[in-house]
Amino acid sequence: MSMLSAFAPIWILTALGYAARRWGLMGEAASLVLGRFVFHLAMPSALFLTLSRMPVAGFFGRSLLAFAVSAVAVVGVGWVGVSRLFGRKPGERPIWGMAAGYVNSANLGIPIATQILGDVSFLAEVVLLNVLVLTPVILGALDRRRDPAGRIRIRHIATLPVRNPVILASLLGIVCSAAGVHPPQVVGASLTLLSGAAVPAALVALGASLHGGDSMRVEPAELAVITVLKLVVQPAIAWAAGLALHLSGPQLFAVVVCAGLPTAQNTFIYAQEYGAGEAVASRAVVVTTTLSLATLAAVAAMLG
Repeated sequence: MSMLSAFAPIWILTALGYAARRWGLMGEAASLVLGRFVFHLAMPSALFLTLSRMPVAGFFGRSLLAFAVSAVAVVGVGWVGVSRLFGRKPGERPIWGMAAGYVNSANLGIPIATQILGDVSFLAEVVLLNVLVLTPVILGALDRRRDPAGRIRIRHIATLPVRNPVILASLLGIVCSAAGVHPPQVVGASLTLLSGAAVPAALVALGASLHGGDSMRVEPAELAVITVLKLVVQPAIAWAAGLALHLSGPQLFAVVVCAGLPTAQNTFIYAQEYGAGEAVASRAVVVTTTLSLATLAAVAAMLG
């Protein structure tokens, strides 16, 4: 499978969502309804099944450390620093950071890793880092912003895993993996059906959101900064961190490729669920996904 064929379904489903909304096949609330379906049902099912089948032993190593440095640095710079330059409100800043540094490690990462690297073992570690570290931090910050006073309440934070289906499903998946427990066949089959809808529904919702009028416009300069952070700065930091950690050639290649993956569509789903930064998230996903075909090919040519 070529790299182009890995990207094509994403572009096609996003375009279908946009066309369906433009031609009146879906109402104004379609994107929100699809997004909530993904956030509360389909995505938790997919995360539970993925993590329950993934061994968590030996999770941390030098390669993952190099990737983590790049992800945390770019998410942090976007969240704490750069988003302020464009006048983003505090509730929108976590989404801004996520758009800049949270990679599409699942539906696009797997075919890309297979095509370029010939192996998805390191990508599995990236998935775990996203789910176990970055996602709880981002969702915790978004959840806190729902408090009118922006207060940090220990009880509220402690109950977040129970109240948030994404975090709860991830934790249950990890527990089942560690204990070697698998759900009954009928439950597993039902979750499989739901999980299969996560990516297509998210992409159709993303496409529908692009037909959003003036309320969904983003300044070109803001989108350009996010794109450069995601597709240039993050891979560059991963490369520098990999060299500092004395990674081998294949390890360094895998780290840089994974760091160069585009913004995950989960960014848009989270933004929509929390009503913060939807326009930035949707545009960032589309633009970085489109341009990453060229940047990943360049990485493969230089380091492969």
